Amino acid sequence: MPPSRVIVVGAGPAGLMAAGQAAARGAETLLLERMERPGRKLIITGRGRCNLTNSSPLAEFIPHFGRQGDFLRQAFHRFFSDDLIGFLTDRGVATVTERGGRVFPASQAAGEVARAMVRWVEECGAVIRTHSRVTRLRIEGGRVMGVHLGAAGVERADAVVLATGGISYPETGSTGDGQRLAAAAGHAIEPLRPALVPLVTAGDTARRLQGLSLRNVRAGLRLDGRRGAEEFGEMLFTHFGVSGPIVLTLSGRAVDALRAGSEVALAIDLKPGLDERQLDARLQRDLQAAGRRRFATILKELLPRKLIPVCADLTGIATEMPGHQIDAAQRRRLGRWLKDFRLPVTGHRPPAEAIITAGGVSLREVDPRTLESRIVPGLHFAGEILDLQADTGGYNLQAAFSTGWLAGRAAAGVRENAD
Repeated sequence: MPPSRVIVVGAGPAGLMAAGQAAARGAETLLLERMERPGRKLIITGRGRCNLTNSSPLAEFIPHFGRQGDFLRQAFHRFFSDDLIGFLTDRGVATVTERGGRVFPASQAAGEVARAMVRWVEECGAVIRTHSRVTRLRIEGGRVMGVHLGAAGVERADAVVLATGGISYPETGSTGDGQRLAAAAGHAIEPLRPALVPLVTAGDTARRLQGLSLRNVRAGLRLDGRRGAEEFGEMLFTHFGVSGPIVLTLSGRAVDALRAGSEVALAIDLKPGLDERQLDARLQRDLQAAGRRRFATILKELLPRKLIPVCADLTGIATEMPGHQIDAAQRRRLGRWLKDFRLPVTGHRPPAEAIITAGGVSLREVDPRTLESRIVPGLHFAGEILDLQADTGGYNLQAAFSTGWLAGRAAAGVRENAD
């Protein structure tokens, strides 16, 4: 028999999925949301377009979560990308797959997804109560028995699912409440810090390049001078530093390195299609053919216009110098800069500007088959509250839906067959 009552805390993507699944399995389900309406974070996901998932097969999907990825195998085996697409299609939300396997609603509107999820939860029989902040868990005899709502009193339950998110986008209600509740119940919390977050760089180079987007470049981290992770794609210069897809993907490692006291730099290869020898040969040809043309004019064939004065300053080659006067040492210096344009990283933007949160409830204390606490029976977790984070591309939202699906069913007393 399923428990008589399940409480889900947090009405983001994981919480909505958990509440709907619990209610659909026969449990009396109450979904508590501290904000004025459910699904707020879902509405702003992907800049309002909602990158739902990714079409990559499971073997390629899981590595995007790094060392923590194996924890998700149980959830993904039971509810994965095809299941999510089918689930949404059945509720009137058509999807399209774009470059890189990224799956979006065909309408390009996250609000459509949020409305469909809320409607489904209500159709399943769950009650959604907004303006309801949980202040602590009610634990009796070592087992969760409900939640405290401050002056609003106590709501009793046989199982509780915490799906409160992380600390990114606090205006949506993600302020670390769930991690505090879990910690008070005895759970270890891996330090919360921003992930998929823009990076702050030293000096005025980024400010001079503000608004410039570079495509098809390779960027890599240098940690205490040692080569770190690298990514290929697009990046953006801002008034404070750098952003864009490849920077966001690298940012989690940069944040952790900065926290550890390491010296961090971003090394940009502006010509990744050429190795050092090929690039030098091209520069020789270009300079030999340049005659009296100015260095700045020659660079127009190599770089975006906004990057030319920065290149001249950082290589020490005057923009007015005729091409035929540039010597071999200067040419090699130019080649090295084109392959290794360095920006010292001094920090990162605040958690409020991060797409997701790193850290959270330690996975060692959660059963991956049910997402139930190994410490407090009846307590389950779903979504970003867990110490799980991935690259951009739909991976994180799929994890939210998958963990919500599994946690909701388990909280309602449904035991899945192990694979």
